[in-house]
Order: sequence, then C-alpha cells, then structure tokens
Amino acid sequence: MKFTDGYWQDRAGYSVLRPRDVRSITAAGDRMTVLAPTAVVRERGNTLNQPTVTVTYSSPAPDVVRVRIEHWAGGVPRRPEFAVTEDPATHVTVEVDDEAGVLTSGGLSVRVPRGPGWLAEFVADGRVLTSSGAKSIGIVTTDAGEHHVHEQLALAVDEHVYGLGERFTPFVRNGQVVDVWNADGGTSSEQAYKNVPFFLSDRGYGVFVAHPEHVSFEVASEVVSRTQFSVPGQVLEYYLVNGPTPKDVLRRYTALTGRPPRVPAWSFGLWLSTSFTTDYDEATVTSFIEGMAEREIPLSVFHFDCFWMREFRWCDFEWDPEVFPEPEAMLARLKARGLRVCLWINPYIAQASPLFAEAADQGFLVRRADGSVWQWDMWQAGMGLVDFAHPGAVAWYQGKLRGLLDMGVDAFKTDFGERIPTDVVWHDGSDPQRMHNYYAQAYNAAVFDLLREERGEGEAVLFARSATAGGQQFPVHWGGDCFSTFEAMAETLRGGLSLGLSGFGYWSHDIGGFEGTPDPEVFKRWVAFGLLSSHSRLHGSSSYRVPWAFDEEAVDVLRSFTRLKASLMPYLGATARQASDEGLPMARAMLLEHPDDPTAAFLDRQYHLGEALLVAPVFSADGDVRFYVPEGEWTSLLSGDVVVGPRWVTERHDALSLPLLVRPDTVLPVGARSDRPDYDWADGVVLRLYRLRDGHRSQVVVPGDGGGGPDAVFTVERTGDVVTVTAEQAPGEWRVQVAGDAATAVSAAVGTSAAQLRLR
Repeated sequence: MKFTDGYWQDRAGYSVLRPRDVRSITAAGDRMTVLAPTAVVRERGNTLNQPTVTVTYSSPAPDVVRVRIEHWAGGVPRRPEFAVTEDPATHVTVEVDDEAGVLTSGGLSVRVPRGPGWLAEFVADGRVLTSSGAKSIGIVTTDAGEHHVHEQLALAVDEHVYGLGERFTPFVRNGQVVDVWNADGGTSSEQAYKNVPFFLSDRGYGVFVAHPEHVSFEVASEVVSRTQFSVPGQVLEYYLVNGPTPKDVLRRYTALTGRPPRVPAWSFGLWLSTSFTTDYDEATVTSFIEGMAEREIPLSVFHFDCFWMREFRWCDFEWDPEVFPEPEAMLARLKARGLRVCLWINPYIAQASPLFAEAADQGFLVRRADGSVWQWDMWQAGMGLVDFAHPGAVAWYQGKLRGLLDMGVDAFKTDFGERIPTDVVWHDGSDPQRMHNYYAQAYNAAVFDLLREERGEGEAVLFARSATAGGQQFPVHWGGDCFSTFEAMAETLRGGLSLGLSGFGYWSHDIGGFEGTPDPEVFKRWVAFGLLSSHSRLHGSSSYRVPWAFDEEAVDVLRSFTRLKASLMPYLGATARQASDEGLPMARAMLLEHPDDPTAAFLDRQYHLGEALLVAPVFSADGDVRFYVPEGEWTSLLSGDVVVGPRWVTERHDALSLPLLVRPDTVLPVGARSDRPDYDWADGVVLRLYRLRDGHRSQVVVPGDGGGGPDAVFTVERTGDVVTVTAEQAPGEWRVQVAGDAATAVSAAVGTSAAQLRLR
C-alpha cells in the first residue's frame, strides 16, 4: 500500500515515523543491532518521549543477510511462519567502530554508518547492490489505529525487478503495485494463484519478505527509484540474498525455502484429461485412450476431473456409481495399458457430502468465532473448508485419499486453495491473515507427504494450482484458468517465467487454454509450447482436448511433439536434476542464461528449456514469429539451420515447427526411444555435438532416473578437429553424432569406453 502523497508529504490519515539518527550499534555474537531514534538526538533531553526503531542484522546462511525492523517488540508471535533452513556452518563477522557497524556473511556485507541520518548499504565484491536510505524505513500508524512497517530498497539506473510469484502482468515488475494475496482470478488479471513475497533483481540480488500474510510491493511506483514492501503490524523481517548471477540468487533462495524434489519419469509424458464440465464415462475415457493409441500418440497419464465424484458432493472421494460403476476394475484396465491415473480433488467438503458431518463432528472444518462451521455456497452448496492447521484433520483427509491410492490412483490434482476466509478461527490459533496465503502450503504438503509415504521418494507428484513461498517443495504446479486465445497463451508464458524466477522448478499449463474452445491454430501452436514445458497436460473446461476434435493436422502436431519430448528425456532428465539439486527452473527466463545481455532483461515471449535449448512459441495463426537470438551460432534442432546472433529474427513456421534452437558449444544427449518418457535414458543414447569450440571440455550426465539404474557419465573434449568422448560409467550402447549430419556419425559398440571422430 502507499503511505505518501507524492515524495514530500505523507498521505492524509497516516502518521509515519522514520529513523533519523543512528544512536548505537552493538554486536552480540553473530548479530548486529542498531538503535535508531526517529529524530536527531542533540542532547539527553531529546531521548525523552522519543520513539525508536530497532534494526537487527544476522545471517542464516552464507551470502544471506536477515533484516528485522521493529517498532514495538512485545507483540505475541504470529503463526504460521515460513520455514527457513539455517546453515549451521555459516560464518558471520561483526565489526563495530566509531564510524560504522559492518556484518559480513560470505561475500555479502551490510554497513550502517553512525551519526545523523539513516543509511544501510548491502555490499558485495566492493559494489553496493542496494541500500536503505533516508525515508526508506517507515513505522506507520493510521487515524483508525492500524499499524504498518515498510522498507524501501534503492533501485539503480537500468535495474529490473522480477518474480513475486506466478504473475500474468508485464514481465518486468518496475512500475507495478503487487499485492501478495492468493486469489482465484484467472490468468487475465493482476491477481495470482501463486503469490510469493520474493523478488529477484538483475543487479545481482534477491529479497525474500518472510511474512505469509498480505505483503504489498510498490516496485518503482510510489518512489520510482526504490522498491517498497510493507506489512501490517509492528515488525518487518526480510532476507537479502546475494548473487552475483540470477542463478546464484535462486540457488541461495531455494536453499533457504526448500528445493523441489525429484518427480517420477512418467510424469514428464503427456497427460490427457476428461476436461471439466464435459460429459464422460468409462466408454468416453476408453475411446480417448484408444484414439490416442490408434494414432500412435504416446500417452502417459489419464486425468479424471471433478465429475468422477457425484454432483453436489465434492469432495466425498467416492466414484459416481452411475458413471463409473466398477472403478477398481476400470483402473486395472487403465493400468494394463501402461497408464498412470490422476484424480481431481480440492480442500472443500460440500454439505451434501456424507463427510461433512463426519468432519464437522470431529472439529476438522474451519470454524467461525462463535464456534459454527464456516460455510458458503460458492463452488459447492454449503461447503466447509478442511482445517489443515489441525493434525487430526490432516490425518483424516490423508486417510480418505489413501483408499484411492490403494485402488491404483497415482497422483492428485490439488485444485483451489486460494479463497481462504479471514473471519475464522484455526485449530492451532494461527493468525487468519497469515493462513490465507499459507493454506496452499499446508494443503499441498498434506497431499504430497501422503504420496511420498505411499509411493516412495521420487515417485510423488501433484498437479497443484495454489502456492506461496516454499511451495516449490510440492510439485508440479500448473498455470490456472486461462482463455483459449493467443493472448492467453502469451500471458500464461509470462506467468510461468515469473514463477520460475520465484524459486519453482517445474511448471505446466492447460494446453489449448481452459475457458472456451480454441481455434485449431491456437490449439496446434499451444501443443508445441506445452510439450516443450516441464510437464504437459491436455485439459479444458466445457470441451474436449483430444486432437482429432480440431483437425487431422492437430493429430500430427501432437504426435510429433510428444515423441520429440520423449526423445529429449536424457537432456530433460538432467535439467530436472538441476531443479531438484540447485533450485533452477526447467523453463528459464532468458535473463537466467544470458545475464550480461541487456536485451534478455525484457524477453517474455521466449525462454530457455534448460541450459541448451531456446524455445520461441508461435503466437500467430499464420506462423509468423519474431524472436531474439543471443550471441553465437545457434542450430535449429528441427531443421539443422544455423542462426547467428545477437540479432532479432523473423521466421514463418508451419504447425509442425517452431524456433527451437540449440546453444553453440553444446553436447545434447538424445534418447533412443520416443514412445514413452520412462525408459533407460542412457541405453542407446546419441550425443549430438553442436558447434563445439576448440578446447571444449564438458561432462555430460544422463540420469538413471528414467530406468531406475545408475547415471551414465561422459566426458567430451575437442582438440583441433578431433573430438574424443569417454564413457566414465558404462551406459550400454551409445553413439556420437555431429548435429544435423548423420554421415559423420560414429557408433561405439556395447562396452566400448571411448569414441573419437574428426570434424570436417
């Protein structure tokens, strides 16, 4: 929210206290505490009736500084809090002298000078990343008696801010007001399903505001040279995370808030849904599955949306007997086809569900202050909300899902979780304001933990819509309700790139859009985009998303890109490994891979899929696409054509193509199969060489996740015209190929440890 009337005056009805004098700086172990009166103290008498601001600096991990700003420190602790992992090996130094106090953690320092005025500078490698200066900190009281604390951090010339969750507004946040408050607003508004109080700056740092409640950001808006963030109450706590690169910032931020776990190899394949309000039964489901098989389109997961349960009874976790009279037998038949099964669920219990009275009697539904169950008629008549702050409610909810897992269900789509009331009482006394956003965390954690317990580490996967900070630990998330248009396709990509810059490693979306029925051209272009995302699902609202419902070319497009993705699994599996090990997203904003290219700062219609692949979706029916090529000789994966950058390129692509470029100096592992994602990725792998520079040396790891075996490791070296490839761990049969020229392919027999070829 905004507290000023222009730069000089405070808004009417707001009283703002600001630190004006650094009166004392004290060191206590690994902490530095600054006492700052809100007026300059010239004599002892000035200390009477004088409010102060206390700012405490500490560090939970190397290159991270925690900042706690307090007016009154005697408040009752508020729950829940974001879990932050503290590194016990963190080495912190605090130096206080007559001029200043300096706290240093790793390569990051915060320096606060003594004397009149207020300044706190965050310094790394001898460079000021950002600072808190005059009028930056504010202790606000309104005429109505409300309290807020704000901080403002300086923005440099040509500095850009990103992230704050999955946002569909313009990619660069500068000039925007962002309210971190989960809402079910679709993808065409400033509201967001996944609000994350973390932003990333391309100046080499990130800021995590550690408050689950409503956090308001004014990014170069209230003060155009600063990013402001504020919370209600008397205390504000945030973490400043050092880079120097955007990737380094994400690595350190996700080390604090959690990294995504590995997900099963089968989850990377194509998911097909019944869609939302369409009519379907087992015959419909079977016709879809057989239709995909007849058209040789690999299918990995079938998803049953809402109406697998009886109408007016969501959720009762019971199959509708009129539509699915023999669910266990049906699931067995699907399993026999090699398919996995996903079911739609949500955290609401309709009044007509037999589970409503059961949950209410045991205190498992959220209540109002008078003890009555909180209810409303939106979504499901008289529905209540499961109280995931109640351990008994969590166990009860998990117990209902466990019965479905015993039937053979593999995954759950955890829908909703955003419209969480604040006029309620939670079982553990949690603050309702804080639970509004945090509810998504508790909800998804309950379901994901159950899947991990029942299926094992690396085999749990969700399709979740809502999230907040730390939600990346419970993948996968999809983009929510979008329209079936090119414009919605573009806003969906913006949201996914923003989410990736907020610490989320995996991300998906409804191929073809959710609301309405897409034009065939929209569907086909979205298919290419969807199969070049970490996870790929065909889903809609009131119409089916099987490709033959559009035209025969759509069948060809879906077959082609589904098979392409399966063949890329050795590479995508390694990229997924980076997501879980380092916290880097699979779909990456261009600035992550090209932080020194000023053009990359603004690119939101293209992205990197991992380090090596550049994807530029086509957002037009005629196939025209304009995209930016960074420096170097980039090779089209589909055609073999070479494009030299840096420059903008305009091309026309038919529906079976799009700009999909391989970065120069890349060794791209390509699998031997294209009929499924879960196979032994190393067996028969082809290492494609793309524009290797003289002196190139790299290690290529093909994860064993696909087939459950050990990783295969190759070392690739180029000296002059000779490329030598050594298998450090025997993967079985493998080949080396100069990209786009099969005549130069060299095969290595089974068990051969090395291969060599001469470049022409």
